[in-house]
Amino acid sequence: MTGNAQVAAAQLPTTGKLNIDHVAHFVPHIDDASAALEQAGFTLTPFSAQSHRLEPGGPLVPAGSGNRCVMLREGYLEFLTPTADTRIAQQLREAIRRYTGVHLIAFGSAAAEADHARLDKAGFKPLPTVALQREITTDHGDETARFSVVRVPPGTMAEGRIQYCQQHTPQWLWQERWISHANGARGLAAVVICVEDPQEAAQRYSHFTGLLARVGRDCWRIDSQRGSLLFVTPQRLQAVLGLEAPALPWIAGYVLTCDSLTATRTRLAAGGCTIREVGGLRGEQHLLLEWPAALGGFVLFQQPATALPDFS
Repeated sequence: MTGNAQVAAAQLPTTGKLNIDHVAHFVPHIDDASAALEQAGFTLTPFSAQSHRLEPGGPLVPAGSGNRCVMLREGYLEFLTPTADTRIAQQLREAIRRYTGVHLIAFGSAAAEADHARLDKAGFKPLPTVALQREITTDHGDETARFSVVRVPPGTMAEGRIQYCQQHTPQWLWQERWISHANGARGLAAVVICVEDPQEAAQRYSHFTGLLARVGRDCWRIDSQRGSLLFVTPQRLQAVLGLEAPALPWIAGYVLTCDSLTATRTRLAAGGCTIREVGGLRGEQHLLLEWPAALGGFVLFQQPATALPDFS
């Protein structure tokens, strides 16, 4: 198995397990968002319009959205923008009116239909499973990336679009040319969710995922097979990172691992990015990048062996 094939195969969780597959920023202007990402040393996939089937065997129709992605060796970042006047596009615009930034967390699934059944049994009333696809250019020609997505009705999870995603063609997404980044970014290690009541949110997500919520004071935590959710109060987020929530709840940012924090710092500084060391977090060093308005939110960089930030 080639290195690229190994990276692609590693994206799928073990049967019966979940991982953090990706997060998605909802952005009004994809060109501005792309410029900010390239300035920070990320490699971007080409822009791709999305299509979906609203029912199994139904016609393929435009979703009214398009994206570019930052593919990592573990997970990825998506940047979604509305492109038409569809229901999906309207939902994106409504979310952007609240704030520009991360509005979607996708749990990687090995069996979307089984997760759909479990969510239904748990009382989340999931919508019919959606078959999404988009065209992707490879070294061997055009291919079609396919996903099965399980969503719940809007508003069920107040934080945003919290869903399951089963990757059917990871080999077309995790191509070698897209998984290397000048800033050394490697993987999506955690998502930081800012809420008034971390206990309530963590326990609700525990019910949603079937994963254990770990108790904290100002910060609760849920660990998946790969990647964690950190639930923190706005007061603690402001005290530790100096950031004020634009709205609550707020999917505030995420933690990325990198090959070398020193090399990442050097590349971000060379790109003119505003970065700073973070104090007040137990554990080792973290580097904070506040995204500009075109993207919203923040990134905490850390080396792979570093403990995740603890906001308690």
